[in-house]
Amino acid sequence: MDLLSTLRIALRSLRTNTLRSALTMLGIIIGVAAVIAMIGVGKGAQTRVEEQVRSLGANVMVLWPSSTNTGGVRSGTGGVQTLTEDDAKAIALEVPEVLFAAPTHRASGQVVYAGQNWFAAVFGINNDFFEVREWPLAAGRTFEPGEIASSGKVIILGQTVARQLFGEDTPFEDMIDRTVRLRKVPLTVIGIAERKGQSAVGQDQDDAVFVPLSTARTRLFGIVQGKLRRINSIWVKVQPGQDMKSAEDGIRTLLRQRHKLSAGQEDDFTLRNLTEIMQAQEAASKAMTALLAAIASVSLLVGGIGIMNIMLVSVTERTREIGLRMAVGARGGDILSQFLVEAVTLSCIGGVIGVALGVVAARLVGSSAGWQVQIEPTAVALAFGFAALIGIFFGYYPARKASRLEPIDALRYE
Repeated sequence: MDLLSTLRIALRSLRTNTLRSALTMLGIIIGVAAVIAMIGVGKGAQTRVEEQVRSLGANVMVLWPSSTNTGGVRSGTGGVQTLTEDDAKAIALEVPEVLFAAPTHRASGQVVYAGQNWFAAVFGINNDFFEVREWPLAAGRTFEPGEIASSGKVIILGQTVARQLFGEDTPFEDMIDRTVRLRKVPLTVIGIAERKGQSAVGQDQDDAVFVPLSTARTRLFGIVQGKLRRINSIWVKVQPGQDMKSAEDGIRTLLRQRHKLSAGQEDDFTLRNLTEIMQAQEAASKAMTALLAAIASVSLLVGGIGIMNIMLVSVTERTREIGLRMAVGARGGDILSQFLVEAVTLSCIGGVIGVALGVVAARLVGSSAGWQVQIEPTAVALAFGFAALIGIFFGYYPARKASRLEPIDALRYE
């Protein structure tokens, strides 16, 4: 008996018991749908974490002031500004693994243009900040050396701020050379930063403006410059291929020497390796995706057991039919292939329906919960292939049992 005839007989048998076939497929349908939906949601989460890693820039570390202890009185984290511009320069010059060290002062303020205004984060920076963050401009230019040295009245806008001030339909090029006011200081727009999206904590990174560090210090926030030129963070970019741990140790040793900290004193700064933190989040996301897929796969096993049970019942019910087929010349292999094809057909039909339901379920979960969903063809093929293997694995025993029946005993079966 050829495969086409075997498939035709198997389909005819399944149509004879439509309700039972549908109920048998239910476990496979649920299992495949669950696997597709869970992998889709998990992959979406991984993609979001990867985007957040890229938005930080590669090989990035950040330094913040930490607590200090003066006469037994301890300040809170960042309570005393212990970092300076000179620290940033020393890190860039004396730690060989470091490519850029960008001093940063962050505050906030109301940005005003014509009849529009917007409250945004304000970063006092130099151009190294954009290099560290791998943050190009969508339009315009970065700061010129003279603007950085002489507290130039210039500003670069994040896209959220730009859209709030100038409207959604205004081209970025038309925003250049406009004058906005920040803390009553008129500033000329010289650039619009590319879109960065949300950070790892859900903060809109584009809801920010950037001015020269000297402008922030002397014109906007009235910071007393003094000799040390205090700042509240340093963004560090390590050269590609260099060991992050070695760079971290070099920075820590250098700053302890510069801040004259003795061996028993705690660091008066905090150093965070953002790349390691985000990579840990990415690994956790991948592990969670694998766990969800494994849990969902249990439904496929349950569906396979259901197929085996129904096929065993089918063999019992059709014992006389099996005996009659053998009596007219059907071989054991023909009976084996017939029942095996029935089991695989049930699994494959259930797999197709399950894939469709899984894609729909993933989209619904993503839209209702606000999650990103990513359906990969590999996951679809894997789930469908696993469903077919389930049919072969759990359908083999009933098919083998049917093929080993003796024709005489089968014809006598009541």
